[in-house]
Amino acid sequence: MIDITTLPMRVALGQVNELSDEFLDFARQMGLQDVQMNLYHLPPGMQDTGRLEFHDLLRLRTRAEDRGLRLIAIENVPIRFYDKIMLGQAGRERQLENMQETIRNLGRAGIPIFGYHFIATGVWRTHWDTPIRGGAISNGFSLELAKHAPLSFDREYHEDEMWANYHWYMERILPVAEEYNVRMALHPDDPPVPKLGGVPRLFRNFENFKRAMEAHPSPMHGLDYCHGCWSEMRGGAGVLESIEYFGRQGRIFYVHFRDVKGACDDFTECFVDEGNGDPFQVMLTLKRVGFNGFMIDDHVPRMVNDSAWHHRGRAFATGYLLGLLRAVNAITEPAPAA
Repeated sequence: MIDITTLPMRVALGQVNELSDEFLDFARQMGLQDVQMNLYHLPPGMQDTGRLEFHDLLRLRTRAEDRGLRLIAIENVPIRFYDKIMLGQAGRERQLENMQETIRNLGRAGIPIFGYHFIATGVWRTHWDTPIRGGAISNGFSLELAKHAPLSFDREYHEDEMWANYHWYMERILPVAEEYNVRMALHPDDPPVPKLGGVPRLFRNFENFKRAMEAHPSPMHGLDYCHGCWSEMRGGAGVLESIEYFGRQGRIFYVHFRDVKGACDDFTECFVDEGNGDPFQVMLTLKRVGFNGFMIDDHVPRMVNDSAWHHRGRAFATGYLLGLLRAVNAITEPAPAA
Protein backbone atom coordinates (compact mmCIF):
# COMPACT_ATOMS: atom_id res chain seq x y z
CA MET A 1 0.00 0.00 0.00
CA ILE A 2 1.26 3.47 -0.90
CA ASP A 3 2.50 5.62 1.96
CA ILE A 4 0.07 8.52 1.58
CA THR A 5 1.82 10.53 4.28
CA THR A 6 4.61 11.29 1.79
CA LEU A 7 2.32 12.82 -0.83
CA PRO A 8 1.70 16.58 -1.23
CA MET A 9 -1.61 18.42 -1.08
CA ARG A 10 -3.16 17.78 -4.47
CA VAL A 11 -6.33 17.76 -6.57
CA ALA A 12 -8.01 14.48 -7.52
CA LEU A 13 -11.14 13.45 -9.40
CA GLY A 14 -13.90 11.28 -8.02
CA GLN A 15 -17.55 10.76 -7.15
CA VAL A 16 -18.04 7.95 -9.67
CA ASN A 17 -19.11 4.37 -9.09
CA GLU A 18 -17.42 3.00 -12.19
CA LEU A 19 -13.89 3.46 -13.53
CA SER A 20 -14.92 3.88 -17.14
CA ASP A 21 -12.42 4.59 -19.92
CA GLU A 22 -13.95 8.03 -20.27
CA PHE A 23 -13.55 8.89 -16.58
CA LEU A 24 -9.96 7.65 -16.41
CA ASP A 25 -9.01 9.50 -19.60
CA PHE A 26 -10.71 12.64 -18.27
CA ALA A 27 -8.66 12.46 -15.06
CA ARG A 28 -5.41 12.05 -16.97
CA GLN A 29 -6.27 14.85 -19.38
CA MET A 30 -6.84 17.12 -16.38
CA GLY A 31 -3.29 16.30 -15.27
CA LEU A 32 -4.33 14.42 -12.12
CA GLN A 33 -2.76 11.40 -10.44
CA ASP A 34 -5.47 10.27 -8.01
CA VAL A 35 -9.03 9.08 -8.41
CA GLN A 36 -11.68 8.31 -5.82
CA MET A 37 -14.84 6.21 -6.07
CA ASN A 38 -18.20 6.62 -4.34
CA LEU A 39 -19.94 3.28 -3.90
CA TYR A 40 -23.19 4.55 -2.37
CA HIS A 41 -24.66 2.58 -5.27
CA LEU A 42 -22.71 -0.49 -6.39
CA PRO A 43 -21.71 -0.52 -10.05
CA PRO A 44 -22.74 -3.27 -12.46
CA GLY A 45 -20.57 -6.37 -12.10
CA MET A 46 -19.62 -5.75 -8.48
CA GLN A 47 -20.75 -8.47 -6.09
CA ASP A 48 -23.53 -7.48 -3.71
CA THR A 49 -22.71 -9.55 -0.63
CA GLY A 50 -23.32 -6.91 2.02
CA ARG A 51 -19.64 -5.95 1.95
CA LEU A 52 -16.93 -4.92 -0.49
CA GLU A 53 -15.06 -7.97 -1.71
CA PHE A 54 -11.28 -8.16 -2.08
CA HIS A 55 -11.15 -9.25 -5.71
CA ASP A 56 -13.55 -6.45 -6.76
CA LEU A 57 -11.44 -3.85 -4.96
CA LEU A 58 -8.17 -5.21 -6.33
CA ARG A 59 -9.62 -5.17 -9.85
CA LEU A 60 -10.57 -1.51 -9.43
CA ARG A 61 -7.18 -0.53 -8.06
CA THR A 62 -5.26 -2.27 -10.83
CA ARG A 63 -7.57 -0.81 -13.48
CA ALA A 64 -6.67 2.68 -12.25
CA GLU A 65 -2.98 1.79 -12.11
CA ASP A 66 -3.06 0.46 -15.65
CA ARG A 67 -3.94 4.03 -16.70
CA GLY A 68 -1.18 5.54 -14.57
CA LEU A 69 -3.54 6.62 -11.76
CA ARG A 70 -3.89 5.82 -8.06
CA LEU A 71 -7.22 4.68 -6.63
CA ILE A 72 -6.70 6.65 -3.45
CA ALA A 73 -10.02 6.18 -1.66
CA ILE A 74 -13.37 4.45 -1.63
CA GLU A 75 -16.17 6.56 -0.24
CA ASN A 76 -19.36 5.01 1.11
CA VAL A 77 -21.14 1.72 0.81
CA PRO A 78 -24.90 1.37 0.34
CA ILE A 79 -26.74 2.47 3.50
CA ARG A 80 -28.35 -0.98 3.72
CA PHE A 81 -24.88 -2.40 4.43
CA TYR A 82 -24.90 -0.79 7.87
CA ASP A 83 -28.30 0.76 8.56
CA LYS A 84 -28.90 -1.57 11.50
CA ILE A 85 -25.58 -0.44 12.99
CA MET A 86 -26.61 3.21 12.73
CA LEU A 87 -30.04 2.55 14.24
CA GLY A 88 -29.00 -0.06 16.83
CA GLN A 89 -31.35 -2.67 15.42
CA ALA A 90 -31.30 -6.44 15.52
CA GLY A 91 -28.87 -7.77 12.94
CA ARG A 92 -26.21 -5.14 13.53
CA GLU A 93 -23.66 -7.77 14.61
CA ARG A 94 -23.82 -9.40 11.17
CA GLN A 95 -23.49 -6.01 9.49
CA LEU A 96 -20.51 -5.24 11.71
CA GLU A 97 -18.79 -8.44 10.58
CA ASN A 98 -19.30 -7.38 6.97
CA MET A 99 -18.04 -3.85 7.56
CA GLN A 100 -14.97 -5.19 9.35
CA GLU A 101 -14.30 -7.46 6.38
CA THR A 102 -14.78 -4.50 4.03
CA ILE A 103 -12.02 -2.64 5.88
CA ARG A 104 -9.76 -5.71 5.75
CA ASN A 105 -10.39 -6.05 2.03
CA LEU A 106 -9.57 -2.39 1.41
CA GLY A 107 -6.27 -2.88 3.22
CA ARG A 108 -5.50 -6.11 1.41
CA ALA A 109 -6.26 -4.44 -1.93
CA GLY A 110 -3.97 -1.50 -1.16
CA ILE A 111 -6.65 1.22 -1.00
CA PRO A 112 -5.66 3.46 1.93
CA ILE A 113 -8.80 5.52 2.72
CA PHE A 114 -12.44 4.69 3.39
CA GLY A 115 -14.81 7.66 3.53
CA TYR A 116 -17.90 7.03 5.63
CA HIS A 117 -20.90 8.83 7.04
CA PHE A 118 -23.35 8.14 9.85
CA ILE A 119 -26.49 9.51 8.20
CA ALA A 120 -29.17 6.83 8.38
CA THR A 121 -31.62 9.02 6.42
CA GLY A 122 -29.07 10.08 3.79
CA VAL A 123 -28.51 13.41 2.05
CA TRP A 124 -31.64 15.58 1.79
CA ARG A 125 -32.56 18.26 -0.73
CA THR A 126 -35.93 19.91 -1.24
CA HIS A 127 -35.33 21.29 -4.72
CA TRP A 128 -33.13 19.92 -7.51
CA ASP A 129 -33.64 22.28 -10.45
CA THR A 130 -32.64 25.71 -9.18
CA PRO A 131 -31.21 28.13 -11.77
CA ILE A 132 -28.01 29.80 -10.59
CA ARG A 133 -25.32 31.86 -12.34
CA GLY A 134 -25.88 32.12 -16.07
CA GLY A 135 -28.73 29.61 -15.99
CA ALA A 136 -26.69 26.66 -14.69
CA ILE A 137 -28.81 24.22 -12.70
CA SER A 138 -28.18 23.32 -9.05
CA ASN A 139 -30.06 22.17 -5.95
CA GLY A 140 -30.83 23.37 -2.47
CA PHE A 141 -32.55 22.75 0.83
CA SER A 142 -35.26 24.44 2.88
CA LEU A 143 -35.80 23.21 6.43
CA GLU A 144 -39.27 24.76 6.37
CA LEU A 145 -40.23 22.36 3.56
CA ALA A 146 -38.53 19.34 5.14
CA LYS A 147 -39.35 19.60 8.82
CA HIS A 148 -42.78 18.01 8.55
CA ALA A 149 -41.63 15.01 6.51
CA PRO A 150 -42.92 11.64 7.76
CA LEU A 151 -40.73 9.28 9.76
CA SER A 152 -38.07 7.57 7.69
CA PHE A 153 -38.12 4.46 9.88
CA ASP A 154 -40.31 2.74 12.43
CA ARG A 155 -40.18 5.44 15.12
CA GLU A 156 -38.52 8.59 16.40
CA TYR A 157 -34.90 8.11 17.41
CA HIS A 158 -33.10 10.07 20.11
CA GLU A 159 -29.68 11.69 20.06
CA ASP A 160 -28.32 9.75 23.03
CA GLU A 161 -29.06 6.41 21.41
CA MET A 162 -27.53 7.52 18.11
CA TRP A 163 -24.34 8.46 19.97
CA ALA A 164 -24.39 5.07 21.68
CA ASN A 165 -24.74 3.36 18.30
CA TYR A 166 -21.88 5.40 16.88
CA HIS A 167 -19.56 4.59 19.78
CA TRP A 168 -20.49 0.89 19.55
CA TYR A 169 -19.48 0.89 15.89
CA MET A 170 -16.25 2.86 16.28
CA GLU A 171 -15.05 0.74 19.19
CA ARG A 172 -15.30 -2.33 16.96
CA ILE A 173 -14.32 -1.05 13.53
CA LEU A 174 -11.31 1.14 14.32
CA PRO A 175 -9.11 -1.70 15.66
CA VAL A 176 -9.55 -3.41 12.29
CA ALA A 177 -8.70 -0.16 10.47
CA GLU A 178 -5.55 0.14 12.56
CA GLU A 179 -4.53 -3.45 11.86
CA TYR A 180 -5.00 -3.03 8.10
CA ASN A 181 -3.77 0.59 7.89
CA VAL A 182 -6.97 1.99 6.42
CA ARG A 183 -7.93 5.55 7.33
CA MET A 184 -11.62 6.10 8.09
CA ALA A 185 -12.74 9.60 7.09
CA LEU A 186 -16.00 10.91 8.58
CA HIS A 187 -18.27 13.06 6.37
CA PRO A 188 -20.62 15.64 7.93
CA ASP A 189 -24.39 15.29 7.86
CA ASP A 190 -25.87 16.97 4.81
CA PRO A 191 -27.75 19.12 5.56
CA PRO A 192 -26.32 19.62 9.07
CA VAL A 193 -29.63 20.15 10.91
CA PRO A 194 -30.60 18.51 14.23
CA LYS A 195 -33.07 15.93 12.90
CA LEU A 196 -34.76 14.80 9.66
CA GLY A 197 -37.24 11.98 9.18
CA GLY A 198 -37.27 11.34 12.92
CA VAL A 199 -33.54 10.57 13.12
CA PRO A 200 -30.97 12.89 14.77
CA ARG A 201 -28.05 14.00 12.63
CA LEU A 202 -25.00 13.86 14.85
CA PHE A 203 -22.31 15.40 12.70
CA ARG A 204 -23.80 18.83 12.24
CA ASN A 205 -21.39 21.09 14.15
CA PHE A 206 -17.85 21.57 15.40
CA GLU A 207 -18.65 20.38 18.94
CA ASN A 208 -19.93 17.00 17.79
CA PHE A 209 -16.96 16.39 15.49
CA LYS A 210 -14.64 17.28 18.35
CA ARG A 211 -16.53 14.87 20.60
CA ALA A 212 -16.21 12.04 18.08
CA MET A 213 -12.51 12.57 17.45
CA GLU A 214 -11.71 12.81 21.16
CA ALA A 215 -13.76 9.71 21.98
CA HIS A 216 -12.02 7.70 19.24
CA PRO A 217 -8.50 9.14 18.88
CA SER A 218 -7.13 6.46 16.58
CA PRO A 219 -4.57 7.66 14.01
CA MET A 220 -6.82 5.92 11.47
CA HIS A 221 -9.79 8.15 12.36
CA GLY A 222 -10.24 11.55 10.79
CA LEU A 223 -12.35 13.70 8.53
CA ASP A 224 -13.63 13.71 5.01
CA TYR A 225 -13.80 17.49 5.30
CA CYS A 226 -16.78 18.50 3.16
CA HIS A 227 -16.32 22.24 2.82
CA GLY A 228 -19.87 22.64 1.55
CA CYS A 229 -21.35 21.02 4.65
CA TRP A 230 -19.13 23.05 6.99
CA SER A 231 -20.19 26.16 5.09
CA GLU A 232 -23.84 25.14 5.54
CA MET A 233 -23.43 24.82 9.31
CA ARG A 234 -23.16 28.54 10.08
CA GLY A 235 -23.45 30.27 6.76
CA GLY A 236 -19.70 30.07 6.24
CA ALA A 237 -18.66 31.22 9.71
CA GLY A 238 -16.13 29.06 11.53
CA VAL A 239 -14.86 27.20 8.48
CA LEU A 240 -11.26 28.41 8.68
CA GLU A 241 -11.21 27.85 12.44
CA SER A 242 -12.36 24.25 12.02
CA ILE A 243 -9.64 23.64 9.42
CA GLU A 244 -7.09 25.11 11.80
CA TYR A 245 -8.26 22.91 14.67
CA PHE A 246 -8.57 19.56 12.91
CA GLY A 247 -5.87 20.20 10.32
CA ARG A 248 -3.14 20.86 12.85
CA GLN A 249 -4.03 17.53 14.48
CA GLY A 250 -3.61 15.74 11.14
CA ARG A 251 -7.29 14.78 11.24
CA ILE A 252 -8.27 15.98 7.76
CA PHE A 253 -7.71 13.06 5.40
CA TYR A 254 -9.31 14.56 2.29
CA VAL A 255 -11.58 17.40 1.22
CA HIS A 256 -14.82 17.80 -0.73
CA PHE A 257 -14.26 21.29 -2.13
CA ARG A 258 -17.65 22.85 -2.87
CA ASP A 259 -19.74 25.69 -1.43
CA VAL A 260 -23.26 27.03 -0.91
CA LYS A 261 -25.06 30.31 -0.53
CA GLY A 262 -26.98 30.46 2.73
CA ALA A 263 -26.98 28.31 5.85
CA CYS A 264 -28.28 24.89 6.87
CA ASP A 265 -31.93 25.95 7.20
CA ASP A 266 -32.04 27.46 3.69
CA PHE A 267 -29.23 27.16 1.13
CA THR A 268 -28.50 26.69 -2.55
CA GLU A 269 -25.43 24.93 -3.89
CA CYS A 270 -23.40 27.09 -6.24
CA PHE A 271 -20.20 27.33 -8.22
CA VAL A 272 -17.13 26.94 -6.04
CA ASP A 273 -16.07 30.56 -6.63
CA GLU A 274 -19.32 32.26 -5.51
CA GLY A 275 -20.32 30.70 -2.19
CA ASN A 276 -20.17 31.76 1.44
CA GLY A 277 -16.43 31.30 1.69
CA ASP A 278 -13.25 32.48 0.01
CA PRO A 279 -11.82 29.35 -1.66
CA PHE A 280 -8.34 30.87 -1.83
CA GLN A 281 -8.28 31.41 1.94
CA VAL A 282 -9.65 27.91 2.51
CA MET A 283 -6.91 26.30 0.44
CA LEU A 284 -4.26 28.58 1.92
CA THR A 285 -5.35 27.54 5.42
CA LEU A 286 -5.21 23.87 4.44
CA LYS A 287 -1.67 24.37 3.18
CA ARG A 288 -0.56 26.25 6.28
CA VAL A 289 -1.84 23.59 8.70
CA GLY A 290 0.13 20.91 6.87
CA PHE A 291 -2.71 19.18 5.04
CA ASN A 292 -1.25 16.74 2.52
CA GLY A 293 -4.34 14.89 1.34
CA PHE A 294 -6.37 15.24 -1.83
CA MET A 295 -9.22 17.57 -2.77
CA ILE A 296 -12.09 16.76 -5.12
CA ASP A 297 -14.97 18.71 -6.57
CA ASP A 298 -18.44 17.72 -5.38
CA HIS A 299 -22.08 18.46 -6.26
CA VAL A 300 -21.11 20.66 -9.18
CA PRO A 301 -23.80 22.61 -11.06
CA ARG A 302 -25.05 21.36 -14.41
CA MET A 303 -23.74 23.70 -17.08
CA VAL A 304 -25.14 24.26 -20.57
CA ASN A 305 -25.20 21.05 -22.68
CA ASP A 306 -23.62 19.16 -19.77
CA SER A 307 -23.55 15.38 -19.41
CA ALA A 308 -25.33 13.37 -16.74
CA TRP A 309 -22.07 13.33 -14.75
CA HIS A 310 -21.66 17.10 -15.30
CA HIS A 311 -18.37 16.93 -17.17
CA ARG A 312 -18.41 20.65 -17.89
CA GLY A 313 -19.18 21.56 -14.29
CA ARG A 314 -16.46 19.24 -13.05
CA ALA A 315 -13.91 20.56 -15.54
CA PHE A 316 -14.61 24.11 -14.33
CA ALA A 317 -14.36 23.17 -10.63
CA THR A 318 -11.28 20.99 -11.02
CA GLY A 319 -9.48 23.54 -13.18
CA TYR A 320 -10.31 26.24 -10.63
CA LEU A 321 -8.89 24.11 -7.80
CA LEU A 322 -5.74 23.38 -9.78
CA GLY A 323 -5.21 27.10 -10.33
CA LEU A 324 -5.77 27.85 -6.64
CA LEU A 325 -3.31 25.14 -5.67
CA ARG A 326 -0.61 26.57 -7.91
CA ALA A 327 -1.18 30.03 -6.43
CA VAL A 328 -1.14 28.76 -2.84
CA ASN A 329 2.02 26.76 -3.42
CA ALA A 330 3.70 29.77 -5.00
CA ILE A 331 3.24 31.94 -1.92
CA THR A 332 3.87 29.31 0.75
CA GLU A 333 6.88 27.42 -0.57
CA PRO A 334 10.37 28.77 0.16
CA ALA A 335 11.90 30.85 -2.59
CA PRO A 336 14.76 29.14 -4.47
CA ALA A 337 18.26 29.93 -3.25
CA ALA A 338 19.98 32.77 -5.07
